[in-house]
Order: sequence, then C-alpha cells, then structure tokens
Amino acid sequence: QVQLVESGGGLVQAGGSLRLACAASRSIFTFHTLAWYRQAPGKRRDLVAVVGSGGGTHYADSVKGRFTISRDNAKNTVYLQMNSLKPEDTAVYYCNADTAFPRAEYWGKGTLVTVSS
Repeated sequence: QVQLVESGGGLVQAGGSLRLACAASRSIFTFHTLAWYRQAPGKRRDLVAVVGSGGGTHYADSVKGRFTISRDNAKNTVYLQMNSLKPEDTAVYYCNADTAFPRAEYWGKGTLVTVSS
C-alpha cells in the first residue's frame, strides 16, 4: 500500500510564498508521474502541476511562472514551490502519483493553503 503524506500548508498573505512537500512511502522512481492537484470549496479538483519520470513538467495556466514542481529522488519527495500567492490559490492541495504497469493511482489526504488578501 502506497502512502503519500503532504505537508507545508498554512496561512499566508497575498504575495507570499509556501513550499509544499509530499513524502512517498516507497521510491518515487516507481511512479510514472507525480502531481499536485487542488480543490477549492465548492469546486472540482484540478491539476496544478505534474512532473514525469523523465523530469518533464506541465503547469496549469493559472500558476505558470509562479509555481514550481520538483522531485528529490533520494528523499522520495515531490515539492511544490508556490510564489506570489493570490487569494484564488486558496484550496486543499493534494499529492498524486500514478504507475503505468499495472495502472494504479494514489492520493494523499491533502494540505490546506489559505491566502489572505
């Protein structure tokens, strides 16, 4: 059973920064992609950023230039550096990992980020 544990959420003022971390219970080399999603109250869960096994990244348009996803293979951890935070970034942020063969997907329990104006 794979466990993903997020940390680093909290309350920050607009314009501030936070770094989220997601620690995996096994080597992240085994995952095809690692990603961060977020869900604001009353809204659907949306992709924020994803990093592939080869290091390629993709970001939602709303966070491009402000957020950076990275992975530390030695620590089995994926990070989300969030800069220039806006109130609309307020959400629960979830870590996600998937494998291609066999096809499987894993989620963390989420960490709350609140950005005050």
